[in-house]
Amino acid sequence: MLARREITPITDAVPQHEKATKVISVTSGKGGVGKSNFALNFALSLSESGQKVVLIDFDIGMANLEILLGMTPRHHLIDLVKEKKGIWEILEKGPNGLELISGGSGFERILDLNDDDANYLFAELGKLQGYADIILFDTGAGLSKESQRIHLAADEIILVTTPEPTAITDAYSVIKILHHQDASLNVRLVVNRVANSKEGIAIAGRVRTVTKRFLNKEIEILGLMPNDSLVFQSVLEQTPFYLNYPKSQAAKWMKDMVNIYLHGDGGYRQASTGIKGFIQKMSQFVVKK
Repeated sequence: MLARREITPITDAVPQHEKATKVISVTSGKGGVGKSNFALNFALSLSESGQKVVLIDFDIGMANLEILLGMTPRHHLIDLVKEKKGIWEILEKGPNGLELISGGSGFERILDLNDDDANYLFAELGKLQGYADIILFDTGAGLSKESQRIHLAADEIILVTTPEPTAITDAYSVIKILHHQDASLNVRLVVNRVANSKEGIAIAGRVRTVTKRFLNKEIEILGLMPNDSLVFQSVLEQTPFYLNYPKSQAAKWMKDMVNIYLHGDGGYRQASTGIKGFIQKMSQFVVKK
């Protein structure tokens, strides 16, 4: 559980005339379900569709995104706080206009900061307001105390699972724990590595039914992703499948998912508190010892 703490509110980070920046956290109940690979290729597809996207690796210590991209970042999120780098110094240019902030290693407790460091971090993140249309946080699998703060502050949570029974069970556990802290959270489900759409729809429906029955909570189905061998091949090649194999089944399903998300009912059009709202909510909570 989380407790409130007093941190100086940021009042000048977001000019009132600027558009809200949607903040999305990506998570999974367990590791090995393709969460980071999904986040990366989802971000690339959003960028191709005209969205300005900043992808932030908050899976601290793992550095999965830079590995999937075959990149060696010059700076990491840790440098922003410990070396007082500016947000523009640590932004890395990626393909398709995507920009990346790497989490780096050795800073597993990045959100356990003193007030001065926390205020500096929040102020720098606040500068992304109006610069990015979407900020995607790729968080660690499961629910660490740090990742819970991100999920509770985000506009939306994308929860990635697979047909594997343990993955489904762990995904439901994530929904349950977060729901008990904030019943209004917007959770969207992605079922990855499905054999076909029929299997994916059945699994997604099962999760929705259980969540509605036991938590009285409606969750949205963001989409399905196929069990495509070219996705695995791209991981080995350290290149995103969306770019490396644009005619693959996975790339086509991703493009369809993003198109529905951006232009269908709900989804991207839903209200956003922006990065300023995200920062203010983040600053209100610390983990109870």
